[in-house]
Amino acid sequence: MTDRGWSSIMTTSYDPLKAGSIDGTDKEPHDTGIVRAMEAEYFPSERIEGKSEYTVFVARLNPRTTDDVLEKFFSRFGEIIGVRIVRDVVTGFSKRYAFIEFKHSSDARRASHNAHGELVDQFELFTDMECERRLEGWIPRRLGGGFGGRKESGQLRFGCKDRPFKKPYSLFQEKTQNIERPRQENYHRTSGRQESQHRKEGSSRHVGGSSRHEGGSSRHEGGSSRH
Repeated sequence: MTDRGWSSIMTTSYDPLKAGSIDGTDKEPHDTGIVRAMEAEYFPSERIEGKSEYTVFVARLNPRTTDDVLEKFFSRFGEIIGVRIVRDVVTGFSKRYAFIEFKHSSDARRASHNAHGELVDQFELFTDMECERRLEGWIPRRLGGGFGGRKESGQLRFGCKDRPFKKPYSLFQEKTQNIERPRQENYHRTSGRQESQHRKEGSSRHVGGSSRHEGGSSRHEGGSSRH
């Protein structure tokens, strides 16, 4: 596994086993929700209109926020075709998430990026592009899949904007090795050059010493002749 083949988010398909792992490397499910998600069969509703690349998912809404408030807030990003806050079929209460369809996909992407963390009715929004039709094999939260979640539940899901995957240890190890290898090679090359230089300097000093000894020997021989 290399950086080139690794991503912190799921971009084309959804894998519940991978989503249940903080770094996306689990081989076995670690909570019952993941087991349910792996066994579930889910198909997007045929009643959903529009295209996923034009639709923004908005969550963590104020329970009292209305469709009109959302439309007014998101219209600054571009022309809106429709706004739908998802509500309980029995009580009619907001489930605190909504879908907003734009006329242009570029406006939807801009809204998804720029509206994230903004306040509407004193609540901080979470925004992302719609996943249900964008990610192949999508399993919603109610079936054990989805993304995010609370720590208290013990069923966190990773691979999204809210909780991206952490880089696996193997990639850190590989990257460290790739950094250390050139350092070691440079060290050996430098050490080799220094050792070679020392040998040259030692040889020069030895030759110089020999010359001086030879000179001294000649003087001794000269002195012997005078005797």
